[in-house]
Amino acid sequence: MDQNVGTEESIKRWERFADAYSQNHSEQGDLHKEVFLTPTLLSLLEKVENKSILDAGCGEGYFSRILARSGANVIAVDYSKRMLEIAQERTSKDIIIDYQYGNCEDLHFLQDCTFDVIVSNMVMHDLAKYEKAFQEMYRLLKNGGSFVFSILHPCFVTPESGWERTEDGKKLHWNVDQYFYEGVYEQPLGNNEKMLLFHRTLSNYLNTLIETGFNLEKIVEPKPSKEMIRKYPAFSEDFRSADFIVFKVRKNL
Repeated sequence: MDQNVGTEESIKRWERFADAYSQNHSEQGDLHKEVFLTPTLLSLLEKVENKSILDAGCGEGYFSRILARSGANVIAVDYSKRMLEIAQERTSKDIIIDYQYGNCEDLHFLQDCTFDVIVSNMVMHDLAKYEKAFQEMYRLLKNGGSFVFSILHPCFVTPESGWERTEDGKKLHWNVDQYFYEGVYEQPLGNNEKMLLFHRTLSNYLNTLIETGFNLEKIVEPKPSKEMIRKYPAFSEDFRSADFIVFKVRKNL
């Protein structure tokens, strides 16, 4: 794929896909968010009451609403205007969330050292300039503030990955290839749309965070809980390979 393709093209595709994407979201997110990401993010965020929180790449706003209902003071940004419209439609008047349009690579309209916590759920792999996004998160955090973000696991979700199957469709094992390729590729999402993903190695994510100034506190590779397996038995196959990885880093005091 043309390596000159950047975030602008990703924005266009998310604009087209916003309505279909949002249809699959409940107040716990889509199924993968409900099973893996929402519980993990909440456990890493710990107590959010009265904290100033930025939801960086809020999508249709489900996680912003969870945070606001828990007593957080939430500003939510997204680079898809249609996503923000849907988020506002789904947010009842008794929930106070300040939705703003913005690309996480450049949030100049937000002031330095504003937030106690920044959370970014499945966003950083949608950005061509992830280094700039990390720099923006660092700038916007108060000293000692936390940045918690989730992405597709770069070791297992690569430009050439997928199930190896028998002729009758039985899953044998998960194949990984082109791990060291760094750049953009297309991944089908939904029935018709091909979304852009910007792949980087795990070491580049970690080194970029360190170079930005963050201290690494915790990494989680989410697995389905026993409760979720009882509710959604098909997710038992996710003990075979990690789909996601979640980072918690902190800005120096």
